[in-house]
Amino acid sequence: MNSASSSTTQSGTRRIRSLGLTGLACVPLLLGGCAVFAPIPEPRGSLIEKTDYAQLKPGTSTRSDVLDLLGSPTSHATFNDNMWIYISMITSPTPLGFPSIDKQQVVVLNFDNAGVLRKLDTLNRKDAIRVGMVGETTPAPGTKTSVIQELLGNVGKYNPMSGMGSTFGGGTGPMSNQGTGQGGAGNTLP
Repeated sequence: MNSASSSTTQSGTRRIRSLGLTGLACVPLLLGGCAVFAPIPEPRGSLIEKTDYAQLKPGTSTRSDVLDLLGSPTSHATFNDNMWIYISMITSPTPLGFPSIDKQQVVVLNFDNAGVLRKLDTLNRKDAIRVGMVGETTPAPGTKTSVIQELLGNVGKYNPMSGMGSTFGGGTGPMSNQGTGQGGAGNTLP
């Protein structure tokens, strides 16, 4: 009996060791799987490296040089076609919300009327100004109606039987003014 109980104990110990080693081997897999749920950064806009716009020299570079190095601008200034704006950012999605901005850069190029670069400015996230939404409502023309007016407003305006020559349900009866529709006049007594 002693050898049977010792073999049972040894097999139990082996099982525990094998489960422990299996669990230990699975830990890196489980931790590696956490990276699956991490947000993937998404580049947006014209991603321009500092080495690209460092080649531009104010006073000598032209619009065609800028187009060759940086490509088309993201935007032009609203009232000034001589101001080109390159906007780039790297964002990460957030659950149930707007993406968070990890990195943001704006390169502003000013040209003179001859197309020569005069000024180059770089702005980053620290230079941004947070603009909040206004909580007011825009007034709309029209009348304000209550829920009761909405529910009872169409009573008597629609009669599916009026087109069939029936007087059942209104349309041509004593409570009717002009028949169905009535142009919003409703039912009136004569």
